[in-house]
Amino acid sequence: MALNLEQKKTIVSEVAGVAKNALSAVAADYRGLTVAEMTDLRIKAREMGVYLRVIRNTLARRAVEGTDFACLHESLTGPLIFAFTQEEPGAAAKLMYDFIKDHEVLEVKALAINGKLLPVSELAAIAKLPSRDEAIATLMSVMTATITQFVRTMAEPHAKLVRTMAAVRDKKQAA
Repeated sequence: MALNLEQKKTIVSEVAGVAKNALSAVAADYRGLTVAEMTDLRIKAREMGVYLRVIRNTLARRAVEGTDFACLHESLTGPLIFAFTQEEPGAAAKLMYDFIKDHEVLEVKALAINGKLLPVSELAAIAKLPSRDEAIATLMSVMTATITQFVRTMAEPHAKLVRTMAAVRDKKQAA
């Protein structure tokens, strides 16, 4: 179905608004996926907070123009589905990486984070990045570990003295 000029402008402005606030973007060739598989991909994207859209390449070029994702221009060939993330930089990459495990026909063509076009081979590394909550939890555990170890070290001389005195007491009581 052909789009009229107003519909095209609406699509471009919607995608441009999403791209302006996005942290990362992934473009993938979806040829070979069935309607049910595409629906499954859309459901998973919604659950992960990823904006997913099939858009014509000419409209996509106009939408990303003037944003951090203008670097995608060269990669926009063939039928593509675009995934943008606003919250977690690795969410779109994780979505595609996990989906490709079950559906090998989906092929990632471009990957961009904060305006930098990355090689597609980096998809697995980006997908394995911890989420914001996981990163904060790891940082907190590292910070807590040093303090805990310091407290244990400071308490050890006193504990050793108490154990020594208890051993002397037990020895005197046994004699």
